[in-house]
Amino acid sequence: MVNNSAQREDHNPPINISIQNKLILHPSLFSERFKTAVILLGLVSCLNFSVLQGQILKDSSSINLIKKGIDYVYNFDFKNAYKINAELKTLYPGHPITYLFKGMITYWENWPLNITSAARTSFEADLRKCIELCDNNKAPSTEAEILLVNLCARGLLLLYYTDNDLSFEVFPIAASTYQCIRRSFDFTALYSDFYFFRGVYNYYREAYPEAHPVYKTLAFLFPKGSKSEGLDDLLIVAKNSIILKAEAYSFLTQIFLSFENNYLKATFYSKSLHILYPDNPEYLGSYIKNLLLIKRYDEAEKEIAESVDYLKNPFFQAQVTIFNGILQEKKYHNYHVAQQLYFQGIKETSEYRNYGDEYAAYAYFGLSRISEKSGDMDNMKVYRKLALKLADFKNIDFN
Repeated sequence: MVNNSAQREDHNPPINISIQNKLILHPSLFSERFKTAVILLGLVSCLNFSVLQGQILKDSSSINLIKKGIDYVYNFDFKNAYKINAELKTLYPGHPITYLFKGMITYWENWPLNITSAARTSFEADLRKCIELCDNNKAPSTEAEILLVNLCARGLLLLYYTDNDLSFEVFPIAASTYQCIRRSFDFTALYSDFYFFRGVYNYYREAYPEAHPVYKTLAFLFPKGSKSEGLDDLLIVAKNSIILKAEAYSFLTQIFLSFENNYLKATFYSKSLHILYPDNPEYLGSYIKNLLLIKRYDEAEKEIAESVDYLKNPFFQAQVTIFNGILQEKKYHNYHVAQQLYFQGIKETSEYRNYGDEYAAYAYFGLSRISEKSGDMDNMKVYRKLALKLADFKNIDFN
């Protein structure tokens, strides 16, 4: 059943487009993986419901092919992902989903994708081509499929823009994307995978203004949500969905970590995500971070040691430098070594611009604690101020 609170938009005042941009498409919200959720929600919904009568849905072998391809991408098996991409292009030349799938490969293969990456041009071109094809398709019989593919491409493109602080690129597509999101609620009662998207809306509609009170007035202009119902929806997807499990677990991890302050639950979901995709460095980094937050230092150290030989992603290695600093500080009380690792980690993560800010904040929090222990109160304040400036969520400081 569709959540009535998510449908009562007629009872609300007209929504100003600039307000939509500020609340629904605010960069802080997108940094919480809002974007990847949109991507897989649309892609999987397109694959799972034969009632849509889409071109790809006429061939069950192609559905299985794409499902397999998604697993390859998320587990960083790009050699096989490219083979799937080649098959899809042969089977369905010109279909917008082929451009979306290529964009997903490019995004994860170059993770974290930043504005200096040589892959940026092809990434943007593929997703904009996908959006163009979807916008030009007005056939009622394929509306749901095309709408969802459209949302996928827009979500991934907005992810890239917001993570790289390119707000001037965000706003031109923000308004039309919001309208697509609102339109998608019309299909919630028909397709079970929409529990995911409904859950995201329900939770963040209430939690985000609570975490950022400046947006409480603006939030009034949007249909009310429900944090408890949002969590219930995401749990349904995490337990029952085959493809959307990863995104549901990712969101649950972030919600319990950043909004609910329940690090134990966040660790459970991040571990589940790591088990699903053990070769994904982002998911492993999230799991290690949560282990450190709940002070399971032996387990965190073991995960780091076991990852050294097979996870060569340089951004993950920069994170590990800071994680090792936390271990030296918290487990071994070797403050001099910890301090060196924190400084090294700050330097390494600086190469990744906005992506590295969160981890640099963890290092500055550590340097602030070490300065306090040594009686250097001036540096304690300086480092803590730097940490608070970089951190999205000030409570995640490993104290």
